[in-house]
Amino acid sequence: MRRPLIALLPAAALTAGLLVTAPAVQADPTGYYLALGDSLAAGYQPAHGSVPAGDTDEGYVNDLYATLPGAADGSLQLQNLGCSGETTTSMISGGICNYAEGSQLNAAVAFITAHPGQIKYLTLDIGANDVDKCAPGGSIDAACVLQGIGTIAKNLNTILSALKKADHGTPVSIGMNYYDPFLQYWTTGLQGELVATASVALLVAINTVEQTLYGLYGFKVANVFTAYKTANFSKTPQGTPINVQTICTLTYMCSVQNIHPNAQGYQVIANAFAAKLG
Repeated sequence: MRRPLIALLPAAALTAGLLVTAPAVQADPTGYYLALGDSLAAGYQPAHGSVPAGDTDEGYVNDLYATLPGAADGSLQLQNLGCSGETTTSMISGGICNYAEGSQLNAAVAFITAHPGQIKYLTLDIGANDVDKCAPGGSIDAACVLQGIGTIAKNLNTILSALKKADHGTPVSIGMNYYDPFLQYWTTGLQGELVATASVALLVAINTVEQTLYGLYGFKVANVFTAYKTANFSKTPQGTPINVQTICTLTYMCSVQNIHPNAQGYQVIANAFAAKLG
């Protein structure tokens, strides 16, 4: 039963005939969802139709957050530190987006430290921009990819180590593997088909490194690779491989040659994360 306000007033104040008004106090949320990563976390979409390019609220982070317990009533709040263009190197050292702490990793550690035990969920996607430059003009530079994999392995280990040291394994932490936007090259002819096939093999190597590190630090892995049917070269009735058709449907690669997902594609990624939450 709710007690009358008068019952909560100090006896001395009542005796003196004074009206005591307690200051309004806004309760802190019981928890946070901390999102980290690159343009996928930021929800970036390229210019399309009358919509300008930029970060949006249609990314997988917002889609996932909407499904989490406490999001509707505000008891769980979203802290999205994602940065479009972020690499594993810049996440550690800064230089792409502005953070008071100097880098996204430093900002994440500071936020976790300031809210001990309150980080309920943590998601991370990082590494794509370390190898994105390795596919110029319809080709794949394998040496560039291998060099990028080495950079990802070194830096992701540093990132995950710092996060786990700060959060002591408290939040449900989920990383993700990647889809393959360069499957779009299949649509350009025979040479493009060879490049698209090779790109999947190289992506498997990248994802294997990331998944191994995520596992070592207790992260679950959202299987976006499979959700985007990346390895499925089976043909549709129209003769297009299912993985190529999927990349054209879920991203802007086949319309404006941009690697980012559309709203439907971001929802598929969010569903892959949600699957790891049961």
